Amino acid sequence: MPKLKHLLATSILATLPLLLASQAIAESVVWNVSLWGKRRAFTEHVEKLKELVEQKTNGDFRLNISYGGLSKNKENLDGISIGAFEMAQFCAGYHRDKNPSITVLELPYLGVKSLEQERKISQKIYKHPAVIKDLARWNATLLMPSPLPQYNILGVGKAPTSFDGYKGLSVRATGGIGKAMKALGAVPTSMSATEVRQALDSGVIKAVAFAPHAHMAFGTVETGKWWTTNLNPGTLNCPVVVNTDALEKLSQKNRKALLASVKPALDHYINHYNNKTLKAWGPKLDEKGIQRITYDKKDLKDLKDKVAQPAAKEWVKKNTAKGIPAQELYDTLVKAIK
Repeated sequence: MPKLKHLLATSILATLPLLLASQAIAESVVWNVSLWGKRRAFTEHVEKLKELVEQKTNGDFRLNISYGGLSKNKENLDGISIGAFEMAQFCAGYHRDKNPSITVLELPYLGVKSLEQERKISQKIYKHPAVIKDLARWNATLLMPSPLPQYNILGVGKAPTSFDGYKGLSVRATGGIGKAMKALGAVPTSMSATEVRQALDSGVIKAVAFAPHAHMAFGTVETGKWWTTNLNPGTLNCPVVVNTDALEKLSQKNRKALLASVKPALDHYINHYNNKTLKAWGPKLDEKGIQRITYDKKDLKDLKDKVAQPAAKEWVKKNTAKGIPAQELYDTLVKAIK
């Protein structure tokens, strides 16, 4: 009998580590994160968030980042809505009707001058009750923005050294940037960032509105011949969202780890963009022999006057008709910028 008790005790002790390991696995949380393209300046805050969350939870809460393996970028919000994955990044201009409230951040010529300012105004708008309600239709909670600088145009063929040069020019441009291009007589075309290089090389488009990181990441800088330094028509707003149900199911510890990591993740993102991406952009243009075009300040002011207010009025009218407090959102934005 003592021998039997010893064998039982030995057996229990032998299996205890396996039981504990099994329990640890059961208690760990893994979130799938849907991004697209490849790791680049645009995704550095998500990469940093992954690192910080895993550090703070000793690996009990992990983010499994996928670049294009979970969904197409224009379908990320749909995937969030059905719980196909727990976190995703998308751009408001990719599907304006799905997220009309945050497209206010994509209006042309808002006068935003830095990534830090873009971060602050985005977070201000994200907290507005109408925006929270809008995204709730997709079971989505806004987690953090992806601050982008003002877009500029890189193209092939004859350089538009004056605004007349844009007449008939086919440009990949979305949202408010597209409105600015249209005002110049260009033909704006909306397409996914991953489709742009092929479209440019094949002649489907002649120019591309991107932020510097995207021109490098998606290869348009490899074939471009000219670049506008100060057209600055606007930018895209591309939030990171989480599935609301998944967020609510997190333990208090994991939820705190996630939310407390947002600020340092954004700090890292902005530092990386300012001190690595933008510093690399000028030398890259020089390396490729790309012509820089700088427009007259008075001409730019005239263009802004022609585009900005009419676009804002149109946005307010259109979205008020949808039941959104559009004027209030626009006023909140203008106040935040000032």
